Amino acid sequence: MKLTNTLKTLFILALAVNLTVNAQESTPLEPLITDRPDATESPSVMPKGFIQVETGAFYETYEENGLKSENYTYNTTLVRIGILNNLELRVGWDFVEGITKLNGNKLDNVTSGFNPLLLGVKTSIASEQGCFPEIGLLGHLYLPFTASTDYRPETTGADFRFAFAHTLSENSSLSYNIGAAWGDDSPEIAYVYTIAFGQSITNKLGAYAELYGDLPEDNSSNHYWDAGLTYLVSNNIQLDATVGSSITKGQDLLISAGLSFRIPTKTN
Repeated sequence: MKLTNTLKTLFILALAVNLTVNAQESTPLEPLITDRPDATESPSVMPKGFIQVETGAFYETYEENGLKSENYTYNTTLVRIGILNNLELRVGWDFVEGITKLNGNKLDNVTSGFNPLLLGVKTSIASEQGCFPEIGLLGHLYLPFTASTDYRPETTGADFRFAFAHTLSENSSLSYNIGAAWGDDSPEIAYVYTIAFGQSITNKLGAYAELYGDLPEDNSSNHYWDAGLTYLVSNNIQLDATVGSSITKGQDLLISAGLSFRIPTKTN
């Protein structure tokens, strides 16, 4: 499977990044906080002067009435750049291949190419204080002219969301998002929600479970679940794996794996 080769590449990249980052860092930072693998975005902003790359691959499938759709996404890459103490720039792009099968037979209408490039920002609003959560705000534009023909919409997409995080104990946390999105050449708003529970199993191994979805104004709502593991190779490198599915119609299976790493924009 092509996805297996992509995962092997991520593993090799993790080893190479580990050697590079260890050679560069002089003062250890706190463990990195990522916006993957779950759908819930963290309220934390990248430190000024650092770049964080969060990349991976996933496979999803849905079958109805003998017609099976399979999507392979080979590089769900998000680059986060700390430009101010409370502001980060976000750039994301991914490459997708879509396959359709009818009663097990592959059809000729294979689609492939880049989705619209994501361009956005995230800012911190408030730090966590007692029962009051940490709060952040982020927003993105999805630029149609950057997409391949098979995935190019006619209009620019956009989304925004407020991100919240609570520390429940030394080893557990609760995060959630509320926002809205416009896209797919539709003028209607889809209200977005996520909620994720995270648990540290060891100092390096963590687990999470999540519910998320959207509620379009003029269509049926979509609800999903996923769960996964994260492994902290070092304070600047993290591996992850996820499995999930939809509660409503739309996704029979989601499998994902990825790598995140943080590097300084200049060495001391």
